[in-house]
Amino acid sequence: MYLNHYKLKELPFSVTPDPKFLYPTSQHRTALNHLLFGIRQRKGFVLLTGEVGAGKTMLCRKLLNSLGEDYHTALILNPMLTATQLLRAIVAEFGIGDRCHDRLSCITRLNRFLLGVHEAEHDAVLVIDEAQDMSKELLETVRLLSNLETDSRKLLQIVLVGQPELRQKINSPSLRQLSQRITVRYHLSPMSRSETAEYLRHRLAIAGAGDAVNFDEEAIDEIYNYTGGTPRLINAISDRTLLAGFLNGAESINGKTVQLAIGDMKEAA
Repeated sequence: MYLNHYKLKELPFSVTPDPKFLYPTSQHRTALNHLLFGIRQRKGFVLLTGEVGAGKTMLCRKLLNSLGEDYHTALILNPMLTATQLLRAIVAEFGIGDRCHDRLSCITRLNRFLLGVHEAEHDAVLVIDEAQDMSKELLETVRLLSNLETDSRKLLQIVLVGQPELRQKINSPSLRQLSQRITVRYHLSPMSRSETAEYLRHRLAIAGAGDAVNFDEEAIDEIYNYTGGTPRLINAISDRTLLAGFLNGAESINGKTVQLAIGDMKEAA
């Protein structure tokens, strides 16, 4: 709606996790390096946590895009499944033939596939997002998948991604075997005020913004104070702010425009 007004090529603050919009803060770069290290060194399990909207899913997509052709990947976005359903989803994501009917046939098919990947000197990576929603029993099923191995290496690298409560769940006594296998862990924190400012500029630049749109310092302060540096909230309020600026014929975005957008969001909530 406001693209032409601001001379933008695309929406700069869409909530869709498009990797090209990833703003690499120092901690996001560190997190990505942790994930890549865990996978390339075949550590078996890697854990990434962060608050809601911290950019975990986008980082996962960046991770998958960073892996080369020698990596076979599977991404599970909704793990609220039974053990059999999860195994079927994993088999489907890896593109391994027809659907399997039970847990044994799924594991057999998966193991056969992973052995083929190993023989080709490739690697297989399974990423499970929103893993905090998984039951302890389901997490135990995932742990058992790490038993698929040769004498020298793990056949499947598993990345668990979720909110902070995932750490608490994994650290519970009943999941100590899983916890002991996770040797690479990273927690994403919200961005600082300066990172928030750079984040706004970065996304606007990727969307094709020139001099037609600018968030002044007051606007950045308002956005940071409202969002606490959480990327998803920044996207939501910034998108609403650009709309408010368009409706009011504004070219530069100031603090008052952000306050209008915040008021609109609170009324809509």
